[in-house]
Amino acid sequence: MQSETTRTDAPIGVLLAQLGTPEAPTAVALRPYLREFLSDPRVIDLPRWQWLPILHLLVLTRRPARSAALYRRIWQPEGSPLLLHSQAQAKGLQERLGPRYLVALGMRYGRPALAAAMQQLQEAGAERLLVFPMFPQFSCSTTGSIYDGVNRAAFGRRCPLFFERRRQMPTLRFVPPYYDHPEYIAALKTSFQEDLERAGLLPDHYLLTFHGIPHRYIAEGDPYRRHCEITARLLAQALQLRDDQWTLGFQSRFGKEPWLEPYTDQLLHRLPGQGVRTLAAACPGFTADCLETLDEIGNEGGRQFREGGGQTLHLTPCLNSYPAWLEAMASIVRQESAGWI
Repeated sequence: MQSETTRTDAPIGVLLAQLGTPEAPTAVALRPYLREFLSDPRVIDLPRWQWLPILHLLVLTRRPARSAALYRRIWQPEGSPLLLHSQAQAKGLQERLGPRYLVALGMRYGRPALAAAMQQLQEAGAERLLVFPMFPQFSCSTTGSIYDGVNRAAFGRRCPLFFERRRQMPTLRFVPPYYDHPEYIAALKTSFQEDLERAGLLPDHYLLTFHGIPHRYIAEGDPYRRHCEITARLLAQALQLRDDQWTLGFQSRFGKEPWLEPYTDQLLHRLPGQGVRTLAAACPGFTADCLETLDEIGNEGGRQFREGGGQTLHLTPCLNSYPAWLEAMASIVRQESAGWI
């Protein structure tokens, strides 16, 4: 007897996995979000006995209010920019993939949670799930954390004192890092060029800035820096830039230990001294605009550049729901789900 929905007829679930965002630009909303984010040992890998007292006694008593003030500068009437852009990506991807696929958005920290998105897909009949991390370059602190969250949501917790007796589990695939995927690079190129043309801007120099991580992670084997360097080089080649026309930087450092260099904030102070008056900046490691792009580079970065003697810092938007990027996402999904349909 044939089941109501056969395995070959079941839709393929596509989970867009994003980092996360607070629900409101307030200290009250930032505190649980930061607690969840900064408690993740993939993000802060110090011994728990050492880090958790610092987190709860120092960081979470001061940082929520400071972060909330920054979020208020970028918050839209409809909500968080990261959430809005991510929802538009999910909608645009669904339209391009058609009814054989079901697309859902899940956040590693905050809402909609990864577990809720996966449950939504399974309840809709998806037995096979393709997880699409919204991080082109792999790092243990981003993509690695997505792996942790997805596997826990799919298979349940397992430890000596607590065993979650799941009786049904999905089949999982993960989209591999796509830092050098030709369609991703092409989408970056055309979005960057079209934005500069709309602005009528001919920059003196180009800055490609990526989120930083502790240098120690690279020494321990994390491939993130190599992935960022390859993305930056391929994008610069696609834009036909000479080596002296662009600079790679790393932003968002936190704490006292050395992070990846060169530091973007120091570059922004230094470049005007090298004759750069008009600077075009892009954040290729972020697929959706967020606090680290709109405020850290667009607001604070512009101020730092002007303090160093520069005139104009132009931040090009992230890929967001740019049509070429949505087409690239659909192409990647079809490639990675090959054999399922």
